[in-house]
Amino acid sequence: MEEFNDILEEMDFQFFGSGEHGMSVEDMRHAIGNDHFLFLDVRTNEEVAHVSFPFAKHIPLNELPDRLDELPRDKFIVTFCAAVFRGAIAFAYLRANGFDEVKGLTASLEDMVMPFKPGPLAKI
Repeated sequence: MEEFNDILEEMDFQFFGSGEHGMSVEDMRHAIGNDHFLFLDVRTNEEVAHVSFPFAKHIPLNELPDRLDELPRDKFIVTFCAAVFRGAIAFAYLRANGFDEVKGLTASLEDMVMPFKPGPLAKI
């Protein structure tokens, strides 16, 4: 629990003001296909059954503690969910468990889908 306390203490005005904790949709577009980045979808199985992202690894948030060993520690992990909330929890959980390169996607599911329409998708 001390690790989690340390992570929370880092989350001050400067932390959120810098934006270093998050990744935008535009940054996501540039990171897809880069082997150093792993996108972690923490939505439920039911949500993924309706809309999935083939570039992402899916581990529901409630399964993350039991499946933590499936995540590589040498990759930059970007957490996301339908509305940012669970992605933020996953971000803090991973940081508290010793993952250094972690960001949360700062976009909603609707924002994420936009780059995958034919025009924007052709530019990826």
